[in-house]
Parts: sequence; structure tokens; C-alpha cells
Amino acid sequence: MQSTPIERVCGRACVVRGDDIDTDRIIPARYLRCVTFDGIGEHAFEDDRRLAKGDHPFDEERFDGAGILVVGRNFGCGSSREHAPQSLMRRGFRAFVGGSFAEIFQGNCVALGLPCVTLADADLAALMDSVELDPTQEVVVDLASRRVTSRAGSAHADMPEGSRRQLLEGSWNATAVLLEAGDAIEATAARIPYVHGFAA
Repeated sequence: MQSTPIERVCGRACVVRGDDIDTDRIIPARYLRCVTFDGIGEHAFEDDRRLAKGDHPFDEERFDGAGILVVGRNFGCGSSREHAPQSLMRRGFRAFVGGSFAEIFQGNCVALGLPCVTLADADLAALMDSVELDPTQEVVVDLASRRVTSRAGSAHADMPEGSRRQLLEGSWNATAVLLEAGDAIEATAARIPYVHGFAA
């Protein structure tokens, strides 16, 4: 029961500028009390959007339906809340392109099958400008070739190799990996004395 391999993500993009955007800005702490993640996507960047009074990218019609989020450096820093990538995924985003990502945020994204790739500063700036100029264009995040392609050109994209391999091989879903190894787990458990007690 392997996860679906993820080699590339294609789609329109949305740009959220700024560095050090933390998880509390992505999804405010009051939404951590939810029992399920259903409906959490509508609250992504809620406080920023309220303060911007409709002038936030998530409220701009031209970015509606975007599947790739383009961000700055150290995106997803702060507390290690799984709700942050969950809210963005449930808003429709399937990949992230940025200057850098907080390590725990990136790990939580990979566990959901969401690639986080980084670009050099000049390439990222060109991509942001291009997407803001023409949000209808297709952006391609290709994990196999390590490239991000848009009307700004094709740029080298980085991500941790272990995460990249998990996505390419379809081993990013830990639950699926455990289920696939069910027989081996049972066999190992049967050999461990304390699992069934020490009495022969």
C-alpha cells in the first residue's frame, strides 16, 4: 500500500511576499482546538487577511485556484504545528517554492505529500515578479529534474535529498509504509519475549 509517487506538480501559483512568516500567521492558534482539519483551509492567514482589508493575495481573485505557493525565506518558522501545512493543503496548495523553509514545517509538508523546494534569491525574485505579472501562467515544480519552470525561465530547485526521494518513491506517507510492512512487524513482534510475556 504505497503512497502515490510525486514527481512534478503543475499549476497556477500565488505569491505571498515576506520573510520569517511563522505558523501562527499561517493558521492562528485559536484554530488548533479543532478535532479534525475539515474546513481549516478557509482560515489560512486569517488575521493577516483581516488586517490587510482585502488586500492580501489569498483574497485576490486573480490568484483563485492556485496550487503552488511562492514564498520568501524561513517560511513556516515558529511553533511546530501540523495545522499550518494542513490549512494550506486544504486551501488547494500542492507545492511550495521559497527561499528557505523551517525544518519542522518542511517535514510536516513531506508527510502530507507536499514538496517544499528552494530557489536562489535571484531566481525566486524573478518567479515572484513573473507570477504577479501573469497569475494565469503554469508553473512546474519538477522533483525529478530539480527544476522550477515558469515564464521567468527554468531554475535549479533544491530540497533535502531524503525528502525528495520519499516523494519520488512514494514512501512519504508513514502510515502507508507501516501498513505495507505489516507482516514483517508481526514477525518481529512474535520474536520479542516481552511482547507476549516471558513465560515459555
